Amino acid sequence: MVVCFPDTQDKMPRIPVHLTRVGVTGVKKLLKIERGQKRPIVLIPTFDAFVDLPSDQRGIHMSRSPEAISEVVEEVVTKNAVEVESLCAEIVKSMMEKHKYAKMAEVQMFSDFMFIKKSPVTENSTQEMTKIVARAVGYREDEEVKIRKSIGAEVIGMTVCPCAQESVMEADRAKLLEFLDEETTQKVVDTVTFASHNQRGIGTVIIEVPEHHTVRGEDIIQIIEESMSSSVCELLKRPDENAIVMQAHKKPGFVEDCVRNMVEKIIQNYSYLPDDTLVTVRQVNEESIHRHNAFAEKIATLGELKGEIEESK
Repeated sequence: MVVCFPDTQDKMPRIPVHLTRVGVTGVKKLLKIERGQKRPIVLIPTFDAFVDLPSDQRGIHMSRSPEAISEVVEEVVTKNAVEVESLCAEIVKSMMEKHKYAKMAEVQMFSDFMFIKKSPVTENSTQEMTKIVARAVGYREDEEVKIRKSIGAEVIGMTVCPCAQESVMEADRAKLLEFLDEETTQKVVDTVTFASHNQRGIGTVIIEVPEHHTVRGEDIIQIIEESMSSSVCELLKRPDENAIVMQAHKKPGFVEDCVRNMVEKIIQNYSYLPDDTLVTVRQVNEESIHRHNAFAEKIATLGELKGEIEESK
């Protein structure tokens, strides 16, 4: 005898309220991306997937969302190349097919990402870990599903506080003037590197990827690293440590400076993207002499960012 189980989700809810997002979080998958002659990229991404829920439906068909993720991931592993934001877009398409009642679907993907870099002086190769993020949102308009997708990265670096550095410099200048003349003191101040307190900076850039355009995650990682006082490295010998510390103290910056540096580099690198391309830039500095952290963020279209820069010239 075959038992037919009821679709409890399709019943009318006791309280008929439309829900913005319902779905699953923390779905992990293995993703291996072949790259021809290069080493394949192996990721273990975590997916969050949501749809909206009408006010006349009690619940979504929950299993259909991880099912869509599994089907699309299995399909793309057979391809030689795939962009993770396009992978999210394909999952959104599948979810919209499986959840006919939904007007919106959203998929977010987070994954550790390993890349190779060399230490600044000894040039030792080291494996560096960062995070890549991807997102796609689909909206149903009549019979058509329109999807917007984005790619980004979260990178750890180092920042040096310019305020504390200037305070140290002025204090040391006063001490030098006790036994040196003004000209010699200025030569010393212009020559030596002054101490300051440091922060571990966490920079994030997420850029919308318009149709027929490509944005590489590796390029975003470079933009974030170059926007802080210094990049960091997993393997450092003493000459490397000295180089990074000296470099960082010659390029001090507030959390706000890091965000503005990233904005400038994004405009320089992606001016060809449409003006309505959405850009998210964020910096968190984990303070060393405070119990709190510093935060700065800019969310705007590329056109708005260009306009602000142009107005300042």
